[in-house]
Amino acid sequence: MLQGWHLPKTLDGRSTWKSAEMRNMRCIGPAPGLHRTDRKIVAKKIVANASGTAPPPKPARPFANILIVLLLLHVYIGWRLLPAMPIGAPGEILGSGLLAMSAGLIPLGMMARFLDLPHKLADRLSWAGFIAMGLFSSLLVLTLLREVALAAAPARWLADGFRNDSAIWVVAAALLVTLAGFINARSLARVVNVDIPIADLPDALAGFTIVQISDIHIGPTIKKRYVQAIVDKVNSLQPDAVAITGDVVDGSVMQLAPQAAPLGKLKGRHGVFVVTGNHEYYSGANAWMQEFRQLGLQGLMNEHVVIEHGGAQLVLAGVNDYGAGHFDPAQASDPMRAALGAPAAAPKILLAHQPRSAAAAEAAGFDLQLSGHTHGGQFWPWNLFVRFQQPYTAGLHLLNKMWVYTSRGTGYWGPPMRFGAPSEITRLRLVRAA
Repeated sequence: MLQGWHLPKTLDGRSTWKSAEMRNMRCIGPAPGLHRTDRKIVAKKIVANASGTAPPPKPARPFANILIVLLLLHVYIGWRLLPAMPIGAPGEILGSGLLAMSAGLIPLGMMARFLDLPHKLADRLSWAGFIAMGLFSSLLVLTLLREVALAAAPARWLADGFRNDSAIWVVAAALLVTLAGFINARSLARVVNVDIPIADLPDALAGFTIVQISDIHIGPTIKKRYVQAIVDKVNSLQPDAVAITGDVVDGSVMQLAPQAAPLGKLKGRHGVFVVTGNHEYYSGANAWMQEFRQLGLQGLMNEHVVIEHGGAQLVLAGVNDYGAGHFDPAQASDPMRAALGAPAAAPKILLAHQPRSAAAAEAAGFDLQLSGHTHGGQFWPWNLFVRFQQPYTAGLHLLNKMWVYTSRGTGYWGPPMRFGAPSEITRLRLVRAA
């Protein structure tokens, strides 16, 4: 808190400070040489950062370029599909209007929570924008596939009306994929059972279960009821430990604390453990880790705990997100530090949001890494591109002597769509390697 200054009781005229956030603000003095107006600006920045919120991003050239590309792609879809469809001039006008609306809704939906809008209106805009984004994605991909089909089609097909029919098929298929993806995304994640063979696993740890959830993305379209359903399913599995591998939230503590509250009801015999994902750093990682601790979750930030189970020891460690050092160099992801001082003979499990932490984790001597981040691509065909950024897209893989399990995620980000990459609640069971 700035000496000689009073903190505002509201950040935006609507929402009040949480007492926990105020207690964790450090007292610092105003910088010498600053005029009173400048000190007010500094105070506002400190208030925003301490709460885990950030001011709305300023318009930048890259964002403007993205908007231009988005608009041109919508124009391309309309140009290639509308004239080929038997809908006449009124239909083409209506289709053009819907495409224009989509081009506007997508960026508006993504930016809604940064705008000075009532929360309910911002959420509705986010819903509309993200659904438009999903439908647009399917339309674009199918339109491009139609181009390939037209180029390869025999002349007689084109003469028989294939060009017109295919345009109708593209729109129908895009609508069906979007609807199916929506149903899949909004349904409770299925339970996936995975056995992890660990060399020299103590008998007491054979059958030890960890339930992993990841990438819930609590935010504009994922709220308290959705989270409660996940919590109920996890608790029904009666795990020895629960692991949350990052990207829990998309928004500040002040915005989303009530929606994340059900996480405090998660139950594991030896506890519930959480690590940061990249979206925690977009949303105020320090504030969220404090909130998670207040809910009863144990945060692992480049550190470990030793679990005593049936007379045997198990090391459960966690690292900050792979890119955390870009936000705060002091929080750079460090598997070696997370393992420091751990019992040498105990099996070691690392929670790391991104699969690309695996090389450093293997070098640090871990037996298993649990990750998320990829969503398994979330919906086709983007699952085909994950491998260009991450070593693994989904499932169980072996890196030298270390296993890596990558969850497809328990929620979703952006478009409420899951197609070809179902969400999951993962029950992992430790077994002795043959």
